[in-house]
Amino acid sequence: MLVPAAMEIVRRLVKPERESNNRKSYRDKWWIFAEPRTAMRAAVAELDRCPVLPGHGKRLSLAWYSTDVLPSNATDVFAFEDDFSMGVLLSRIHDAWAWDRASTLKGDLRYTPTSVFMTFPWARSFANADQRERVAEASRELLMRRSEICQTERIGLTTLYNQVDEGAWKDLKALHRRLDEVVADCYGWPKSVAQDDAEIVRRLTALNRRIVEGDLPYEPFGYLTD
Repeated sequence: MLVPAAMEIVRRLVKPERESNNRKSYRDKWWIFAEPRTAMRAAVAELDRCPVLPGHGKRLSLAWYSTDVLPSNATDVFAFEDDFSMGVLLSRIHDAWAWDRASTLKGDLRYTPTSVFMTFPWARSFANADQRERVAEASRELLMRRSEICQTERIGLTTLYNQVDEGAWKDLKALHRRLDEVVADCYGWPKSVAQDDAEIVRRLTALNRRIVEGDLPYEPFGYLTD
């Protein structure tokens, strides 16, 4: 069903650009998506929500996204809907790896799935059921508090975390620290490692090497221990 007001926006903002495109299908069907992204749609088709991440930015800033909405081409989409997976993605362990493996754009992180996500030793493979549940719980509590602050203060994530950097919202910072520690525990690491980016990267690199060499059983999205 076409919505006249929405179509008028597309006609005004999209049609002029598409009319000059070299591809005939883009010119003739200017009102539809240029690329259908069938693989992504199929990956999230059975999910109600999924984590999304801006392709580049000052921070690794993840949020839940309804799969009823198609994200823009500047967004990375993760085909998960469970709280454990979101917790791992939100953790400093994933953040440190991303900054070490990704490229940058004017000093901002440019998340590159092939060099970051595809090489990240996924915690699920090493964690037991109790550890996974602790991560899931920490993830839920963190996101609930984050949402509460943003709604009450009517601010976005950029403003929120700029304020955290300046010393505000110490309870939210403590929730992040707790999440980092329970994710580190999934790898069998002490709490002290959870806030040490260099040590995190060193340990993940060593895990990565063992996995590649076949020295370590690894099933990234399955369960090896329970």
